[in-house]
Amino acid sequence: MATIPLFPLSNALFPAGVMHLRIFEVRYLDMIRRCIADGTEFGVVALLAGNEVRSPEGTETLAPVGTLARIDAWDAPMPALLQLRCVGTSRFRLVSSQLAKYGLWMGEIEPIPDDPILPVPAALQPCADALGSLVAQWQQEGLPADRMPLASPYRLDECAWVADRWCELLPMPAAEKVRLLALSDPEVRLAAVHAALDGRLP
Repeated sequence: MATIPLFPLSNALFPAGVMHLRIFEVRYLDMIRRCIADGTEFGVVALLAGNEVRSPEGTETLAPVGTLARIDAWDAPMPALLQLRCVGTSRFRLVSSQLAKYGLWMGEIEPIPDDPILPVPAALQPCADALGSLVAQWQQEGLPADRMPLASPYRLDECAWVADRWCELLPMPAAEKVRLLALSDPEVRLAAVHAALDGRLP
């Protein structure tokens, strides 16, 4: 098991997912600067209760599973502001957590095995087709690759990749995203996405 800094967010991050962050709270500025200097990752966990920006009377309830985030690019437009582009790497189970200096969460974690690589079943192919259409639309609109909500390579033939991208994009409750993140079978996750997309698919 390892102990890592945690970044609670209202949305869940999944492996290979892209996340753009604006960092301005003291508790995160120091943490992110250390991660950049050391080349280390931090953990993203969904908030089941509480707010991303801490208030004196606020309390935060962290999800029991999360995803490690690697900082791919960063910029400091102002002394107390960092802009990051991060990519999710691997999932973990949060064994324990505690508040450290400045209100930064630290967590003891154990890894969750990566999803097996499975093809998209024919019955769930509309999920992959709809995601491919979204990517094509963004490209046609001229959205720069580094600003897209998804990072290439676009693995539209892989069950886990398609399921995970929809889990990030769809407006599901945080608890449901956490439940899907914890699943060990990506086909079950994609089937849940298919059900959530019902009525939006051609």
